[in-house]
Amino acid sequence: MTMKGLVPRLAITATLGSLLCSNPAAAQIPPPAKKTARVEIAKGPEVELSKPHVTIIRWTTNNPGGSDVHYGVVHYGTDPKELSQTAQNPIRLNQSHPETTFRVQMRGLESRTTYYYTVTSMESNGKSDGVKSKVRQFTTP
Repeated sequence: MTMKGLVPRLAITATLGSLLCSNPAAAQIPPPAKKTARVEIAKGPEVELSKPHVTIIRWTTNNPGGSDVHYGVVHYGTDPKELSQTAQNPIRLNQSHPETTFRVQMRGLESRTTYYYTVTSMESNGKSDGVKSKVRQFTTP
């Protein structure tokens, strides 16, 4: 093998070696953000999408901090005093953003029916973020 062919091969091997054998401890994964003292809804909740097969409720809060994974939770039903059904979706917080937007899908709703709902959020361990909206309503198409 000539020197001309050896140099590019060494460079590729060195680069791959450094990628494959990098020290995992050297990777900088930031710790979870400090839990916010008070989570508040800044926008919404509101219906983002309502179709016969799915309705999506969206709302924005200040960043709750704490664990990286949170859940947006919608409690809903056809009676505003009995919101016995629940839908939830996970979200991974971007700890460097000041706000978090939650989106929760509700499936299997009856057509042309008025539903009442309230929203909240919680950490992945089930601990509430301490925020809850007023009861709102929407009617499915």
